[in-house]
Amino acid sequence: MGLSKDSTGIKAAGTELIICKAKEEDRVVALAGNPNVGKSTVFNELTGMHQHTGNWPGKTVTNAQGHCVFQNQGYVMVDLPGCYSLMAHSAEEEVARDFICFGGSDAAIVVCDATCLERNLNLVLQTLELAPKALVCVNLMDEAKRRKISVDLKALSTLLGVPVIGASARSRRGLGRLMAAVKDVAESPAPERAPLVTYSPPTEKALALLCPAVREACGDSIPARWLSLKLLEGDRTLLASAEKHLGFSLSSQPLIAEALEEARSLLQQAQFSPEQLQDDMVSSIVRRAEEIAAATVVTEKENYRARDQKIDQILTSKLFGFPLMLLALLAIFWLTISGANYPSQLLSTALFWVGEQLRRFLSTVHTAPWLIGLLVDGMYRTLAWVVSVMLPPMAIFFPLFTLLEDLGYLPRVAFNLDKCFQKCGACGKQALTTCMGFGCNAAGVVGCRIIDSPRERLIAMLTNSFVPCNGRFPTLIALSSMFFLGVAGGLRASLLSALSLLAMILLGIFMTFAVSKFLSKTLLKGVPSSFTLELPPYRRPQVGKVIVRSIFDRTLFVLGRAVTVAIPAGLIIWIMANVTINGATLLAHCSGFLDPFARVFGMDGVILLAFLLGFPANEIVVPIILMAYLAQGSLVEMSDLASLKLLLVENGWTWVTAACTILFSLMHWPCSTTCLTIRKESQSWKWTAAAFLIPTACGLFLCFLVATGARLAGVA
Repeated sequence: MGLSKDSTGIKAAGTELIICKAKEEDRVVALAGNPNVGKSTVFNELTGMHQHTGNWPGKTVTNAQGHCVFQNQGYVMVDLPGCYSLMAHSAEEEVARDFICFGGSDAAIVVCDATCLERNLNLVLQTLELAPKALVCVNLMDEAKRRKISVDLKALSTLLGVPVIGASARSRRGLGRLMAAVKDVAESPAPERAPLVTYSPPTEKALALLCPAVREACGDSIPARWLSLKLLEGDRTLLASAEKHLGFSLSSQPLIAEALEEARSLLQQAQFSPEQLQDDMVSSIVRRAEEIAAATVVTEKENYRARDQKIDQILTSKLFGFPLMLLALLAIFWLTISGANYPSQLLSTALFWVGEQLRRFLSTVHTAPWLIGLLVDGMYRTLAWVVSVMLPPMAIFFPLFTLLEDLGYLPRVAFNLDKCFQKCGACGKQALTTCMGFGCNAAGVVGCRIIDSPRERLIAMLTNSFVPCNGRFPTLIALSSMFFLGVAGGLRASLLSALSLLAMILLGIFMTFAVSKFLSKTLLKGVPSSFTLELPPYRRPQVGKVIVRSIFDRTLFVLGRAVTVAIPAGLIIWIMANVTINGATLLAHCSGFLDPFARVFGMDGVILLAFLLGFPANEIVVPIILMAYLAQGSLVEMSDLASLKLLLVENGWTWVTAACTILFSLMHWPCSTTCLTIRKESQSWKWTAAAFLIPTACGLFLCFLVATGARLAGVA
């Protein structure tokens, strides 16, 4: 089909999105669709790895842009946020609507799901009202065939008045025809189309009064009928965007102002309130979608989702929903723990061997000993620790998490937890961002963009660090294994470690609920919003693509951010461990200063200092503790848990110390990467400070209770 791939870029200047084309003659194509229709799959298959992501200027809504070439013509594909409507009830819908209307695209593709076309047609009809050059891609045709659903694409095209292409994007079927249709639409003049949706008589009469005035004032730059509807509706965000695009205020145009007043007067005479107008617009679109679906979709099996519904009756039931969620979480933790041990050891051995070769090379070229220590023992060894500890667990956890996402289970998790978060004054979507925090809290904070309410989005960001990320897993597992489980290896050890980790996470989730409730009653008062949660059909995951996507989009992305902070952290740690004042290192001075304060909370100065120095990356907390106790000048590794426990006990550790360290590891300030992400997402240092202080205060309070209780009971 002559489809090849190239690369392009994306920049934001001021408040405008700038499309950076590979060539001046490249055409821009907007890609819209409901969530879970395979829109991103279409985008990924067309553009490959030649993609760039960022935020829409002025909004924390992710955009993706890619480039492909079809028949020697370049196309810049802009993947719009998934949305159910263009009536702009969320930032995602507003972004999609404004880009389709004002983004200057040469064509717009609306991707639909062939298995539930009727629901998708609501967005199709709204898009065709405002996009003169558009086409429809009916995706998942292979799945529709398996469910005995047939779609008459020719009849659908006739009813909509635009090209309709059937596709199965996962297997790349139909994408050549899709690009051929895009080429025709982009290169042809905008067709004249009769209105696809007819509203009630009062609305149509008001439109007939207003449309001529709008068309005369605005020309063909914005569809007059659609803009007239928005004027009648009084959509402020849309009108602000339209006025910016047009370069003049619509209300300042005498012709429009006069016609609008007359149209609203007509609606009032018909006793048609603004609420009735809104209802009329929605119901008319839904009714037309039902009519088109009835004329074009044939279902041989009436209850074709019976299997999915039976599974949902179990996975979302009050009896089995939560136990099965915990079982799935336990399985993921066990696979992550048992599967990451051996690769971590191999990677650690290899990286530390490279470090020794680097040391020998620097010695050969007569590098100063202090510089060798700084580069190898400080910066490189810290980097090696972070990579060897983080990479294997993330390489296992993220693909498993993505497989659940691809299978369709994560929306069920959000459904199960929705009532819990609603009772806490938060949003059910926070369940998804909480799950993302298991891999990386920074990724969980970025995931909070899916929450529409700014208040609820802040609650989700402020509480995300109560869920331990991969960087905290090794500390939690090692300490619980040494002081509470009494096992050193084998299947039993890995299962017990997974169970103990699950118990800690349940405590973290409980604290998430408690703090969310507290915030919703104090700093972030408000009523929890409702949201539309679609339970997509279960689909067979594409294991190969899931692994590639999770490794490149999540694992390496998170690891890259951790590496950037680990190197300067290694520099600081080495300096503190090697610079002496009055016969003691800076590390010893600082830990001694913190010791009285730390003892109140059941820890010691070395432990608290390790957490402070581990701010850039949680993975280096335990190595810093070992380095301080052994008075070494660099990070040390002790893979034998028995030897590690002996060292800790010799330095005054008891089960109380271990319990308080575990609690503080579970609940303390987010790492530097997460804090910077919170600052970027919230655009506020105040809320970043709150995200730092809230979990720290909770952790110190629980540590104080445990330590004080043990002392009063005489078991400390």
